[in-house]
Amino acid sequence: MSTQNPDRPDTAGRTADEVPSPAHAPSPLSAPPKDTDPAAGTERTAAAVPSAGVDPARATGPAAGTGPALGTDRAGGVKRTAGVDPTSVEGPATPDAGAGADTGPDAGPAAGTGPDAGAAPAMEAGVSGGSGVSAGAGGGVDLHLELFGGGARRAVVARALRDAVRSGRLAGGTRMPPYRTLAADLGLARNAVADAYAELVAEGWFTARQGSGTRVAEGVAVAGPRAAAAVPAPAGPRHDLLQGKPDPASFPRAAWAASARRALSQAPTEAFGPGDPRGRPELRRALAGYLSRARGVRTGPENIVVCSGFANGLRLLASVRPRDWAVEAYGLPFHRGILDAAELRTRPVAVDEDGARTTELPPGARTLLLTAAHQFPTGGRLLPSRRAAAVEWARSADGLIVEDDYDGEFRYDRKPVGAVQGLAPGHVVYAGSLSKSLSPAIRLGWLVLPDPLVEQVLAAKGLRESWASTLDQLALADFIECGAYDRHVRRMRRRYRGRRDQLVSVLAARAPDVRVTGIAAGLHAVVELAPGREAAALAAAGAAGLALDGLSSYRHPADPSPPREGLVVGYAAPPDAAFTRALEALAQVAREVTTR
Repeated sequence: MSTQNPDRPDTAGRTADEVPSPAHAPSPLSAPPKDTDPAAGTERTAAAVPSAGVDPARATGPAAGTGPALGTDRAGGVKRTAGVDPTSVEGPATPDAGAGADTGPDAGPAAGTGPDAGAAPAMEAGVSGGSGVSAGAGGGVDLHLELFGGGARRAVVARALRDAVRSGRLAGGTRMPPYRTLAADLGLARNAVADAYAELVAEGWFTARQGSGTRVAEGVAVAGPRAAAAVPAPAGPRHDLLQGKPDPASFPRAAWAASARRALSQAPTEAFGPGDPRGRPELRRALAGYLSRARGVRTGPENIVVCSGFANGLRLLASVRPRDWAVEAYGLPFHRGILDAAELRTRPVAVDEDGARTTELPPGARTLLLTAAHQFPTGGRLLPSRRAAAVEWARSADGLIVEDDYDGEFRYDRKPVGAVQGLAPGHVVYAGSLSKSLSPAIRLGWLVLPDPLVEQVLAAKGLRESWASTLDQLALADFIECGAYDRHVRRMRRRYRGRRDQLVSVLAARAPDVRVTGIAAGLHAVVELAPGREAAALAAAGAAGLALDGLSSYRHPADPSPPREGLVVGYAAPPDAAFTRALEALAQVAREVTTR
């Protein structure tokens, strides 16, 4: 379909600034009264009277199925009906249009007037041999087109666009770049692209509305094999009581967003370059102050190295401490796996209701991984005498304690326990993260290192920060400094304590024979079971739609002590209504198992 008269004269001899661009057309829903432009003598509707860069005579046709065929008007251009001008998106209403858009290499009477033969010479090779061109040098959006075949430039562009829609690469609703931007990037006269757009609108491939832009029409045909039917995901448990998850609904979105905005606006320019492996100085200063005040850690910013969570920090430490490690007999298998992957041998340390038995450390160990404030997962608090014993071992054996303070902020029945690091900063690495206190979605953690280890860990990290987002670091620094982190922790401490109390109350009323332990702190509790009952309890829990872990799954395979059995119950994450139902199901399981 030809929409351009190749023999038409230039536009009334006007200059580039006076030649309006094909930007605005009357709305398809209304036909305003006609008026006459005394400068050019062109009959137009009131809606088509141009401001900067608007040429009503350049429209090439209505949207598909919206009006009669086109004809030639008195000015030598194309006469239109009161339909939709497919190029109307380039008017001043859009950010990519207006007078400024016509100041590039295509501006002037020759750019966008005359036949398709006026294309830039660089296009010749692309049309005849095939070329992939990504548009986006100007305003608008990027678009990659495969230009191939011969013929008029308009036909080549239209064919490339049509193929992109057919293949599914341009999905229904995709916004197209303004025709002037695409023409500039392809090295074509603007008429060629404008006419290609008009042709696809007329054929129904595109839609165009003033102020909304030119878009791929919804429901157009897509070639290729039919997409496979989506396989429904298997039904999961109705109640998630897995440990280690904070309440996602309580994430402080507004406060975090405010800190992120302030951090972004105040960030120095160098913050947007490669990251310092130490971490941002703003965050290290904030952490030094907070950890000293809230956790009793003795440190300055120079001893803090930011990482992307405890697991990342543990990998770094494993790379600089390549000797035997002592680990608690009950702990996360994932952490033991990290040490195993580093080809380190782990030796279990017995655990009871008072934490790890640090007076019974295995001979030959030089590094001790410890959860002192709240032993994971059994929940015991390390006795002061055992803390002192661990510190004395580290000093006398030139050992190192790695203190995993994974949920130290959440203590409910007594004053929070300070960090072991405060007793011996030169022999303890203090490790923390946001995974429990704020959200595991923010991949930030920290290591407070003795002086000799700082450079070793930095060497293990490399010259640049590879994992911890600089912008997240800046946001967290502000979040701490403005007091939002303290407010969030205190609010969540009250909420989690209420959850803990609800769990204990329901089990005491409906399953009085079970013992619940590890409840003084943290986000989980342990429902202790008699030997031989754990497997049956897990099976019953699964049948009741409960997702939780058995205590035995956390036991070190080389632990020589008799195994302990129980259910590890996370109580922080479920919504309130779901949590009530989950506790009822849990109490039913516990009662059935204990009465068999």
